[in-house]
Amino acid sequence: MHDQAPVRTQAAAICVPADALRRQIVAILRGWGVSAAHADAAAELLVYADLRGISSHGLAMMANYAAHRPQGSFTLAPEIVTVRETPALALLDGGAGMGHLPGIKGMDLAIAKCAQIGIGAVSVRNSWHFGAAGYYAEMAVARGFIGIVTTSVWNNAVVPTHAAEPMLGTNPIAFAAPARRNPPFVFDMATSTVAAGKIQLAAIVGKDIPVGWSLDAEGKPETNAQRAWDKRFLTPLGGTPDMSSHKGYGLGAMVEILSGTLSGARHAAVEKRAGRDIRPFNVGHFFLALDPAAMRGDDGFRDQLDALIDALRTARPVDPRQPVLIAGDPERARHAERVRDGVPIPQALAQRIRAMAAEAGVDYGLEG
Repeated sequence: MHDQAPVRTQAAAICVPADALRRQIVAILRGWGVSAAHADAAAELLVYADLRGISSHGLAMMANYAAHRPQGSFTLAPEIVTVRETPALALLDGGAGMGHLPGIKGMDLAIAKCAQIGIGAVSVRNSWHFGAAGYYAEMAVARGFIGIVTTSVWNNAVVPTHAAEPMLGTNPIAFAAPARRNPPFVFDMATSTVAAGKIQLAAIVGKDIPVGWSLDAEGKPETNAQRAWDKRFLTPLGGTPDMSSHKGYGLGAMVEILSGTLSGARHAAVEKRAGRDIRPFNVGHFFLALDPAAMRGDDGFRDQLDALIDALRTARPVDPRQPVLIAGDPERARHAERVRDGVPIPQALAQRIRAMAAEAGVDYGLEG
């Protein structure tokens, strides 16, 4: 019902139904020459993010895709192939295209293997940006399985602890687990202090960023979003050595190993050190599905997770107006709100999308 509602405006934003967003994304990608299957998968992932308030990985990513398309960063109509496969494992080649469809196929295959033998792990190489990692972890939860997902990134954006130059990507991790009475536990995080897309979005709308998100070339805090986006000197999770940034640095390197080394994909740090800038980028992903019942030998996992979630929710809050939340709660609340009211799109971003639509030779459909 709400997908058919007219677009409404808010201060400095328009509210757009999810279906309108999906159609606009597909139209522009198809106008660029992206295959129908890849365009549909990309739209699915971007709308998923926007509905959950993960705006850095929603419609705003189209600006990034538009910038990379003429640079040859991804193939428009790739073929996804299986490189090798065992009962529990598989390696896919994404054909140097956008990562959303290889990601969906990779997790689908991991889930199918998990359904057969209790566990499935799939690596993908020769891919690119695949959207919000939590989407794929939730695919496993929908089947009653635990899902773990990681991905490397093509660019050097995160400065290792004690370094003066970026070497790693923002390298996200997602973990999801099914409960019985409660909604699933869904945790999706960048291993940087903040996702790079949040800096891009701040630059698009002309806002400064908080101290601690990014550094300048001298290691001092950078608060100008455009300069931060142009330079990409993001801090590891923790922000500073005194705040244990070595933990975010270590997690980022772990994701690089699982996503890149395990699949045979490139490492942004190695390419930088070798002075190479080869495109397409050959990004790697990792997908794991695990059946709790196969591990435990009983059906008690969901009930025990319910007990844990219930206990965490009853922790005494500092402020009674702000109860203790569980990973996934804010996104679910935002999803319900945006399904009802539409997704707020900043006017500056809407103007960029209008220009992209015109350049792609397709209709602009985000305003009534």
